[in-house]
Amino acid sequence: MSDATPRSADGSGKDPDPDAKTAVTVLVALAANLVIAVAKAVGGVFAGSPALLSEAAHSVADSLNEVFLLASLKRSKKAPDDQHPFGYGKERYFWSLLAAVGIFVMGGCFSVFQGFEALHTGSSEDHSGYLVGLAVLGVALLAEGSSLVRALVQVRGHAREAGHGTLAELRRGDDPTLRTVLAEDSTACLGVLFAIAGMWLHMVTGNAAYEAAASFLIGALLGYVAYRLAMESRGRLIGEAIDPVQRHELRVFLDEQPEIDTVTSLLTMRLGNDSTLVAARIDLVPGLDSEEVERVLVRVKAAMARAWPYADQIFLDVTDASAGDRARAHRDRKALEEVVAARSEDAEGDRDG
Repeated sequence: MSDATPRSADGSGKDPDPDAKTAVTVLVALAANLVIAVAKAVGGVFAGSPALLSEAAHSVADSLNEVFLLASLKRSKKAPDDQHPFGYGKERYFWSLLAAVGIFVMGGCFSVFQGFEALHTGSSEDHSGYLVGLAVLGVALLAEGSSLVRALVQVRGHAREAGHGTLAELRRGDDPTLRTVLAEDSTACLGVLFAIAGMWLHMVTGNAAYEAAASFLIGALLGYVAYRLAMESRGRLIGEAIDPVQRHELRVFLDEQPEIDTVTSLLTMRLGNDSTLVAARIDLVPGLDSEEVERVLVRVKAAMARAWPYADQIFLDVTDASAGDRARAHRDRKALEEVVAARSEDAEGDRDG
C-alpha cells in the first residue's frame, strides 16, 4: 500500500501553517515600500527626474498591492457557509489578481506616461538634483533588497520542506501571496537599477532620453510581471488541478486498494492553499454487497484524508467501467507517470544546480 505519511498542500511531509510568516513578509515589504515611495516622490520632484517618479509610482503600486495581499490572507481563512460551502480559499487568488492589475495600472502605465513626458518636454537636473536622486535610489535598492532576501528565505524554506530545489519552488509554489511579494521585490530591485542607469547616463550626457528609456523599461517590466501574475491567478480562479506529482500519488493509492478494480477518472481542483477537491470514479471488484461498499468508501476516504490533509473535499463515485473506460484510465495513468518522471528529472537538475 502507498505511503500514508501526512502531506501538506505543497506535497511535503509536513503540514505547516505558513500564513504567519507570509504576513510578516508582506508587512516588511509594505513598510519598505511606503518609506521608499515617499523618498522617491520627494526626490523625483526635487530632481525633476522622470525615472525616479516612475519608481515612486512603482512603490506606491506595490504598497497598495501589499494591502490587497494582507486582505487575502485574512479573508481566505473564513469558514464555509451556506453560500460558499467549499470555503473562501480562492479569495487569495482574487486579491492576487487585483494586485497584478494594480501593478499594471498604477505602476506600468504611469511609468510609460513618464517616459513620454520626458521625451516630449525634456528634463534637466542640476548637480545636486542628480546626487539627491541617486542617493534615494541607492537607499531604495538596499531596502528593496532586504525585503527580497526575506521573501527568498521563506521560499527556500518551502522548497526544503517540499523536498525540491528553490527554482522548482519558484516555478510551482502554491502560495500566490508569497509569489506576488517575491515578484514585486524582484522587479523593484531591477527597476531601481534601470532608474540608476538612466539617471547616471542623463547626468553624463545631458540627454533626457536615457531617463525616458529607463521609464519605458520599468513600465515594460511591470507590465510583464503583472501579466504573469494575472495568468497564474486566473488559472487558480477558474479551477486548476493540483500538481501532477500529487495527482499521481492519489491515483496510485486508489489503484492499490484491494477493493478497487479500476480508477476510471480522477479529478482535482484547488479550492485554496490548504483545501482541495478530489473526485474519483471507481469500479469496485465484483461480489461486494451494499454494506461492504459503504465500509470500503468510508475507509478509503478516511485514509486519503489522513495521508493528504489538504484533500478536505473527497467524493468517490462507484461506477461500472466499460472496456473503453479501462483503456482510457490506462492511458491517463501512463501520461501522468510520464509527467511525473519529467518533473523528477527537473527536480534532480535543480538540486544538482
